[in-house]
Amino acid sequence: MPATHQTPPWATEIKALTFDVFGTCVAWREKVASALVSATESKLSSASASNPTSSDTPPSDQVLSRTRSLTREDWARFAQEWRRAYGVWTRSFVPDETPWRDTDTFHHESLVDLLAKWQLDGLFSPSEVKKLSLTWHDLPPWSDTVRGLHLLGSRYHTVALTNANQATLKDLNSQKGVDGSSPLGFQRLLSCDMYHAYKPNPKVYQGGLRDLDLQPGEVAMVAAHLGDLGAAKKEGLRAIYVARPGELDFDADEEKLKKAKEWVDLWIDEGDGGMVEVARRLGIKVDVDVGDVARVLG
Repeated sequence: MPATHQTPPWATEIKALTFDVFGTCVAWREKVASALVSATESKLSSASASNPTSSDTPPSDQVLSRTRSLTREDWARFAQEWRRAYGVWTRSFVPDETPWRDTDTFHHESLVDLLAKWQLDGLFSPSEVKKLSLTWHDLPPWSDTVRGLHLLGSRYHTVALTNANQATLKDLNSQKGVDGSSPLGFQRLLSCDMYHAYKPNPKVYQGGLRDLDLQPGEVAMVAAHLGDLGAAKKEGLRAIYVARPGELDFDADEEKLKKAKEWVDLWIDEGDGGMVEVARRLGIKVDVDVGDVARVLG
């Protein structure tokens, strides 16, 4: 049986929940690594076949040799570097100073740069690189996400507030749960291209509040990243932390975690049931055992 928790008094003051998406609502690691592996295997299998009608320059023998030496674990590290570059870029972005790029553009350009860094320049054609860069549009939800969002949506306005652009967000919002029954179903989609800023910049949270026409105390930010929650908290939003495998901030040590538990308003550990447990803790009746939804996709 799940542990009993008292519903926080502020739960009745909340009108909307804003959600981080990458890592919090959808799992990216396995899908991105698998897409890279699949594209590589396809390229290697066709490398020896001649195609005189193709205008693409085939990969060099050196690049092919380098590619054959890479393992699935290597591609997982490649995916992690890709994601880390995205985090560094969004955190360093300065509104009205840094030239604007949406996330599709960044994912494409950073993939080109990363392939060159890994000595894989020329492995994929430009169109293949473009297709791979859009892998972030097709990420599976964690196994508790769809159920949890629908439960939370029965009481609160559920809003995506994410660094993804609108095109990515619309695609992700159509992703179905593990049973294939229903999509994520955010009731509103707010993306950072609407504000020409990226979380954790205050302009994003302020813009979200403005568009929702709500006061800070009427909104809670839900995320698996303490940096996101800390920035939201500074703008007066409530903070709900949902732990996900591998998503803990890279610089979060034991002392920072201890301090974070003092200012985070609701803390959901791994294995507690994710979004379904958020609903339970906020006083929404949940008619399934969290053990059925605590499993996550790889």
